[in-house]
Amino acid sequence: IQAIAYEYRSKPANVLGKKTFDIFLLINGIFGPFLIVAAVATFFTGSQFSLDYMNHVKWANNWHGLEVLTDARNLALGLAVLFLVRSNGSMYIINSVKDEDLAMKANRKLMINAVVFLVFFLFFMVFILLSEGFAVDGDGKVTLEKYKYFKNFVQMPLVLVLFLAGVTGVLTGIIITIFRRSRMGIWYSGPGTILAVFSLFLIAGFNGTAFYPSAYDPGSSLTIRNASSSHFTLRTMMYVSFIIPFVFWYIWYAWKSISRKKISEESLDEESHLY
Repeated sequence: IQAIAYEYRSKPANVLGKKTFDIFLLINGIFGPFLIVAAVATFFTGSQFSLDYMNHVKWANNWHGLEVLTDARNLALGLAVLFLVRSNGSMYIINSVKDEDLAMKANRKLMINAVVFLVFFLFFMVFILLSEGFAVDGDGKVTLEKYKYFKNFVQMPLVLVLFLAGVTGVLTGIIITIFRRSRMGIWYSGPGTILAVFSLFLIAGFNGTAFYPSAYDPGSSLTIRNASSSHFTLRTMMYVSFIIPFVFWYIWYAWKSISRKKISEESLDEESHLY
């Protein structure tokens, strides 16, 4: 929806009308990150399912997973990431678009989105750090353990450093953009977002933690041990993982190349595919 809407919303042959594609963009931009991250939040809060002897999923209710939207913790993380995406979008516009009026509007939007992001993010982090987590013992038994995710940070100090570095990067990007009118905020907030999210994934699955827990039947929770594939598959995945640094380099290089030339009203008139 997003790719098509960007390309065809202003085309003369657009029979659906510009507003229709604007609605497509709105739906994708809001519900996409919100619903995906609300589902990811169940890595910490658990889902209502069980597994039979053939590892087939059986839902504990008729909602089939949609009950995640009734948990305030899942909603909080979904909303936090939604407003973080909006904040990063504002900073990207400020960095990439050569238009002072638009930059001022984006800065005002950033102030609102950043505050809302921080409220929901702090709510989620405080809740999971002070609540029970799904721990896995040496025999593979899953039990609830008090302060499990807080303990994961303490027992994996490198992950804690990565998380704090990520949060610092996001806050630095927001602060220098709002208070110093800097255009470089996205270059702090972007990598900071990656580090913070990566760190949360690590405490959700490492250090004897079930990465996809079942709040209904903890014994059905997925762990790195019981969800791993064959030795051959794992070895192949290990070799493939060696290209990850090159993927990161390519992403950085691509965005750097895209952002090298500022977008202006004149360039939009000259190039019809600049979206």
